Amino acid sequence: MLAKIMCGTVVGVDGCLVEVEIDIALGLPTFTIVGLAEGAVRESKDRVKAAIKNCGYDFPNRRITVNLAPADLKKTGTGFDLPIALGILASSKILPIETVAATCAAGELSLDGGVRATTGILPVVMAARKAGYAMILVPEQNAKEAAVVDGIDVIPAKTLHQAVEILLKKQNGAPYQVNHAEIFNNSKGYDIDFSEVKGQENIKRALEIAATGKHNILLTGPPGSGKTMLARRIPTILPDFSFAEALETTKIYSVMGLLPENKGLITSRPFRSPHHTISDAGLIGGGHNPRPGEVSLAHNGVLFLDEFPEFKRNVLEVLRQPLEDREVTIARAAQSLKFPADFMLVAAMNPCFCSFLGSETECTCTPNQIQRYQSKLSGPLLDRIDMHLEVPSIKFTELTDIKDGETSADIRARVSKAQLIQKQRFPKRPTTYFNSQMRTADLKHHCALDPGGLQLLEKASDRLGLSARACHRILKIARTIADLTENENITPAHLAEAIQYRRTGKKYRNDI
Repeated sequence: MLAKIMCGTVVGVDGCLVEVEIDIALGLPTFTIVGLAEGAVRESKDRVKAAIKNCGYDFPNRRITVNLAPADLKKTGTGFDLPIALGILASSKILPIETVAATCAAGELSLDGGVRATTGILPVVMAARKAGYAMILVPEQNAKEAAVVDGIDVIPAKTLHQAVEILLKKQNGAPYQVNHAEIFNNSKGYDIDFSEVKGQENIKRALEIAATGKHNILLTGPPGSGKTMLARRIPTILPDFSFAEALETTKIYSVMGLLPENKGLITSRPFRSPHHTISDAGLIGGGHNPRPGEVSLAHNGVLFLDEFPEFKRNVLEVLRQPLEDREVTIARAAQSLKFPADFMLVAAMNPCFCSFLGSETECTCTPNQIQRYQSKLSGPLLDRIDMHLEVPSIKFTELTDIKDGETSADIRARVSKAQLIQKQRFPKRPTTYFNSQMRTADLKHHCALDPGGLQLLEKASDRLGLSARACHRILKIARTIADLTENENITPAHLAEAIQYRRTGKKYRNDI
């Protein structure tokens, strides 16, 4: 007898529904799974068989064929165990075939019949809702994560037996409920704050501008100047997550199995800080079955690359596409996948091998050593970083100052207000939120300069040797500065401040 049930798999970071067809026929006892199933899916045969027997049901001693449709789509993960088991029980007439056919389910089975958590539940639930399913059976551990999706009843199941009883309506399968507002209200705040940073007022000002317009930034300075300390506090001044942004980010963490325990939604902006020994696949994503990398895990948040020149050259160069397109394309012979990568890049580096170039401590590097160190970063990559800041050493008097600086909450209030102005600037383009995302055509309308501003930009371009991309980025930064002051026009003062954020790199490199 033929039975059908719906499940799902993950393609990239998106869910894709899979129809599980189970046929039990006369013949030699075999258990075959077809439909481009990966190793973990093929191994489900032994788990399903043991789980059905240990839950007290008879396993059919016949020829069992399981087809996963569409057959040309690669199936990965352990979430097929529960739907395959339910389909076999339906084919054995233990469950009504009609009820199972209208059911969507996902979950891994243990040998004793328990339903274990699986990765990628969130995108699968979103795909089920989009397809019009009214309910979905999920593991109890995944219920909080799955229930954040509105418009579909999420029924948690602890065991296979409980799932059968729910479908037979012998047990009340109450949908798991979550309160979105309560999740955000109860989310833990940050343990760090900008008020803890002593001195560096000009750097704080630059970081506020960068956070407002989502501009990429490079911090250059000697050890102990506070580069890492400042970078780690950038998420504390970014506006709070919207539900749509939280859902986008949570989907990526769900696929990677990185959701914190007992937490169904990522409610604070991610901060990713990979070590400089990371591979290009680890940073961008990839592998035999392509998976998201650090740039995708930093989606809607901050990617911090400390010791920037120490990263391998090929690793840094693959950053060019996500910095421009805000997404990553992973192409393989069998498929091509796109991962979201809309992040704010914050990089930190020392000015030279000994780290003291430009500081009060004498630099011991030769000119050739300085050139060799700085040439680890290519000109095209540096050109894609909007702001270049020189972070000086902190003076002892500033370090011992008992007064606290401005809090992250105060800075975040200004950033949020200026970002609201940016969102209202592009009402017909809902994906454009920040000045850094403006197209070249937008500069003519939103970054127009008066004759004095044009003359200033021309002089800066000639003196600093700025490329066309660098000039456009200066205009975007100036637009952000104007938004912070709630000014509709870019004044020469706004433009001059924006230009100075490109000047520090000139001291260290000649191609910026």
